[in-house]
Amino acid sequence: MSNKNEIINPFGKDKIVVETELCGKTLKFEVNKVGFRSTASVLVTYGDTVVLGTAQVGTKAISGMDYFPLSIDYEEKFYAAGKISGSRFIKREGRPSDEAILIGRLIDRPIRPLFPKGYRQEVQGIATVLSMDPSFRPDMIAMIATSTALMLTGAPFDGPVAGLRVSRVNNEFKAFASREEIEASDLDLVVAGTKDAIIMVEAGASEVSEQVIGDGLAWALDAMQPAIKLQQELAAKIAPEKLTYELVLPDEEIQKEVNAWVEGKIGEDLRKPYPERNELISVLKAEFHEAMKEVHGEEEYKDLHGEYDEAFTKALHEDVRKGIVEHQTRPDGRQLDEIRPLSSEVGFLPRAHGSSLFTRGMTQGMNIVTLAPLSYSQLVDTMEVSDGERRYMHHYNAPGWTVGEVRRLSGPGRREIGHGYLAERAVTAVLPSIEDFPYAIRSVTEIMSQNGSTSMAATCSSVLALMDAGVPLKRPVSGIAMGLMMDGDTPYVLSDIADAEDFAGDMDFKVTGTSEGVTALQMDMKVHGLPVEVLREALEKGKVGRAKILEHMISVMPEPRSNISEHAPRIEKLMINPEKIGAIIGKGGETINKITSETGAEIDIKDDGLVTVAAVNTEAIEKALNWIKGLVEEPEVGKIYDGTVVKVMDFGAFVNFMPGVDGMVHISELAEGRVEKVTDVVKEGDSVKVKLMAIDDRGRMNLSIKEAK
Repeated sequence: MSNKNEIINPFGKDKIVVETELCGKTLKFEVNKVGFRSTASVLVTYGDTVVLGTAQVGTKAISGMDYFPLSIDYEEKFYAAGKISGSRFIKREGRPSDEAILIGRLIDRPIRPLFPKGYRQEVQGIATVLSMDPSFRPDMIAMIATSTALMLTGAPFDGPVAGLRVSRVNNEFKAFASREEIEASDLDLVVAGTKDAIIMVEAGASEVSEQVIGDGLAWALDAMQPAIKLQQELAAKIAPEKLTYELVLPDEEIQKEVNAWVEGKIGEDLRKPYPERNELISVLKAEFHEAMKEVHGEEEYKDLHGEYDEAFTKALHEDVRKGIVEHQTRPDGRQLDEIRPLSSEVGFLPRAHGSSLFTRGMTQGMNIVTLAPLSYSQLVDTMEVSDGERRYMHHYNAPGWTVGEVRRLSGPGRREIGHGYLAERAVTAVLPSIEDFPYAIRSVTEIMSQNGSTSMAATCSSVLALMDAGVPLKRPVSGIAMGLMMDGDTPYVLSDIADAEDFAGDMDFKVTGTSEGVTALQMDMKVHGLPVEVLREALEKGKVGRAKILEHMISVMPEPRSNISEHAPRIEKLMINPEKIGAIIGKGGETINKITSETGAEIDIKDDGLVTVAAVNTEAIEKALNWIKGLVEEPEVGKIYDGTVVKVMDFGAFVNFMPGVDGMVHISELAEGRVEKVTDVVKEGDSVKVKLMAIDDRGRMNLSIKEAK
């Protein structure tokens, strides 16, 4: 008889629970409690965080598909944090936030390479956060939950994988740090790995050395092993039935036929600079398909075209690898550490606050920077963050024509959001503080042409445009995309990879930084992981490549402009006592609305007392600032003020000398000599100059007219 408090599994399966210690807390997996009809589901608990990992596998391969139809999603539920969305109009979860999309991509990247090439069955993994412990971020538990669910499906997933988000707190590495610790740390490093190697890395850093990052990778790989072993233990207990599948791979006979045809037509003949190489390949591909039509007959070849095209592409990729491994020559003829030709321009858009064009080979990024008052910062409302603000926003766009294709225009996809975030993260560490530069900053990269590494073109072009806009960056940032090909145990590291090397390689990684250190990093393996020492070597060679690109950028824009554009709003700041904020706002916003309507200036007020005043002309700013100063100024003994007599008494007169502040002028302080009657000197409504003589212990202001003369 079941305990009435236990869930009854409709298939009669007993609940299975396994647990272990991970970084100081208990990590627990529960199976057969929820998600009865999914291919696999698991509840993962760590602290007060509970994540449901579900995996669904299609029953057959999708015909005609030339890619693996895997979808990985991360679902944030506001109830998990005990919150209701701050939106006035939409209270239920809908389109995922950018943050959720980025985490979904983070989980996808280490999982995708662990399925066999040619696998075409639909696979969906979903990590749903049901309860969120506020003391750490739940994203890495979501990665572990997704991997665990996939391990229980019986699909050919060569896992498990686990991930850790690592910070450096007091010069020591720490996983599952609080958001406050992450923000105070000089390193925010996400590492995903298997039992043997690292398979994905992403980082944001405050100019940290490559040595520190390498040490962090090694620490994380060791620290995540309990989560990997626990997944293996659970999979052994469940022993899921292996699912049958067929891989869609090029026919070996077709590949032999294609290899024989291309022999002698590729190799050195194709090692030409872009775009010449692309044109030669297009001509060669057209000749190839025409030749195959003649061999097989036009009608029969219609059904074979896709297989032969894929085999032709594979032959090209093998030729790329052969050139690099055997001859240390890249597909466009460059040496392994050679960067494509660089050229840049700034300030070419007359009305933009800052603009740039950054061109590297056939890849080109145009960036436009817009400055605005702080009120234009983006409000962030997610499961994890409430009422947060993004003061610096980088957006990335890359329409179809940038790769010579016709595509319907639509909103940004996951790739665009990911590339924009990487470039944004690259620059965040060198932005000036709000106190030094009280502006909201929007940087938009419009990709003009793609041939590899557009996210790094976005980084470089945004830095040039920011400096053109007069944003006082601490130091300029450059970025480079590096590649790697393994020949056995020998790594071949490539600087500034282009398309052909990206597709044919075993890893691509993007690294950004200043002359002082790394600011952002993204590594993706296409093999089943790489050892830390190989990644250390890649990082060091990336440092050399970054320096070359940075040298070019500095030659174009040595430092930020000393003044912002004449078309940008001028902003002045004022720190006030936070208790005086109400005086500026007034009842129902009456005072602040009056200031803005009469001066034309925009006013932003932060809770800490930072007031910023923005307008196109300085006259409006001065008028608004003087008004605000008058509202918040503290009375100062010995200072002379302009005042108005508001009430006359037998013993003296009350004078309003600051907004909301009255003081009393005793009859003896009205004028030199004896005064018989107060009205002999002043009347209500008179404008007078007064000197603040003293403030007594009850806060009363003692004024003098005779001392103000």
